[in-house]
Parts: sequence; C-alpha cells; structure tokens
Amino acid sequence: MAGADRIAENLNDALHHVFADYRDAYLVGEDVSDPYGGAFKVSRGLSTKYPDRVLSTPISENGLLGLCNGLALCGNRVIAEVMFGDFALLAFDQICNFAAKSVSMYGHAKAMNLVIRCPVGGHRGYGPTHSQAVHKHFLGIPDLSLFEVTPFHDNRTLLDELVNLGTPALLFEEKRLYGSRRFTGGRIDELFTFEFAGDHAVSSPGEPGPADVVLIAPGGATFTALAAARSLLLEAEIVCRVITPVRLYPFDIRPLEDLLGEARLVVVAEEGTEGGGWGAEVAHRVYERLWPRLRHRVVLVGARPSIVPTARHLEHEVLLQPERIVAATREALRG
Repeated sequence: MAGADRIAENLNDALHHVFADYRDAYLVGEDVSDPYGGAFKVSRGLSTKYPDRVLSTPISENGLLGLCNGLALCGNRVIAEVMFGDFALLAFDQICNFAAKSVSMYGHAKAMNLVIRCPVGGHRGYGPTHSQAVHKHFLGIPDLSLFEVTPFHDNRTLLDELVNLGTPALLFEEKRLYGSRRFTGGRIDELFTFEFAGDHAVSSPGEPGPADVVLIAPGGATFTALAAARSLLLEAEIVCRVITPVRLYPFDIRPLEDLLGEARLVVVAEEGTEGGGWGAEVAHRVYERLWPRLRHRVVLVGARPSIVPTARHLEHEVLLQPERIVAATREALRG
C-alpha cells in the first residue's frame, strides 16, 4: 500500500542523510537555498543546515555543471539540481564531454561521484521547454548511467548508492511523482501487488504466474502503466505484469528473462517521443537475449512526435496515456 511519505519528502530526506553521512557532499543549483529550496522544494532545509555546502548559482546550467565537475574531480560527492530536466541539454558538453570522459581519459581510473537531478515530464501545462522527457539524448554515453525515481524504491538507499557510484549519473524525477506516496509492503491497491526482481519492481494482478503481457515502463510512467494494465485486465481479461526499473541505462535484463520469455507479448512504454529512445534500447536488449523465445515483436509506445503543447487538452493528445498503451497492446495481440 502507499507509504506515509510522499516522494518529494523521501527525496528531501535522502539528501539530508547524504549531507549528514558525508562531509564532502555538495549541492549545486539555481535557487536551491532556503527559503526557496529548489523549484520543487526537494532541497529545502539543506542550505540552513549546511550553508557552506549548498551553492546557489546564476542561471547557467553549463556553468553550474562546470563547477560540479571541478568539485567531483577534487574527490567530493556532488549533487547538481537542474531546475527543469529540459535545461540539462544546455549542459550537454559538461555532462557528456567532461564528466563522463573524466572517468577514464587521464590514463587511470578517476572516480567522478556526480549525481545530476533532473525533474522531467509534462501533464502539468508547462509548455514545450519545461515538459520534455530528455532521456534519449544521454543514452549510450560510456560511463554515464541513467536512473529514474519510482514509487517503489527508497530514495535514501538510491541516492547513497549514486553518490558512491564512481561514475556520473543522471537521476530523472518525473514531476507528477513528487506529490505521490511511495508503495510499501508489497501491495499497491486491491488488485495489484509488487515484488522485486533484482532492482526492478514487478507489479502483478492476482496470483503470480505467467502473464499475457509484460509492460516495461520507467518510474515516471508507473501510474500510466498500472492504469493500462488495470484496463486490459478488467475490460479484455488480458493479464499484464508491469516492470518498473530504477536503473534505465545500462539496462539489466537478466533478472527479467523468465518473465519476458513466458509472456505472449512484451511492450515498452516511455514518456519521451518514439524513435531512437530508451524503448528502442530496451527492445534491443530483449531481442539480444530472448529472440528464440519471443512470440511477437516488441511493441514500443511513447509520446507523439511533437512539441509538448501548453494547452492541457492538446498536451493530453501528445503525451503518453493509458489508452494508447491499451490500444497498441490489443492491436498487437489481435495480429
């Protein structure tokens, strides 16, 4: 069932524990100091408690990531807060050409304990430059890992792992999740339960067993995916199991091989636009490991190829919705 703490509170608690546990921890970002505490208030209280290690910067993502890179190169644990994930593209050079490459370009391994927090996603009417899921632009960069906050994983454990990873990591935080409560105790609601397969959360309706469909979706799409799975079960008697990874790239398919191999259909849904994205990367891993066992091609579902409109009814048409997942799934099973 839903836990007591909301995800924004859990993230804030995780940040406070990192600062308490590590005297070399820094937070760098725009408007992260109190009383503002960041655009989504996840950083509140840190600058009051640790004034020398919380640095509010001018409006320059390239500049603030440059500062973070220098701090990380000097052996510190550094957390960058990008106000909106869209703006991470302004720091692409610092992230991909400096932070990731610094791990190995000096002739010996160099730890770069850098976590770049990126609020992403739409559904809030914020418009074209504040609503994107920018994951695809950072895929395939050596020594750069991609993670996403989920309602299943404790961010205190996750953030402690990331500040000690030794390589830079992007942590995507879907803005709709901030006000949601975490799932605990193995139960989501009266219909769905969950367990873990490796680091992946596996949500199932009813008793465990082979599913008709396995739907893989990142944490920000959890409620969209669960709504689609509920609709498939109640309206079409199609049993759909939902996989929610916390680490998006590199994607570890090994704990999921039996679940995927037993299903009639594998669907991958993502908040980003279709084409060259995370879904294609996951599908590649599925084909690579499970080609002889697949009964159908992997179905990919994402946002429509468009900017994200500000008008809410138009935004709804562009972004990933449960009914699009349901329609794509049912069409594939009919074929």
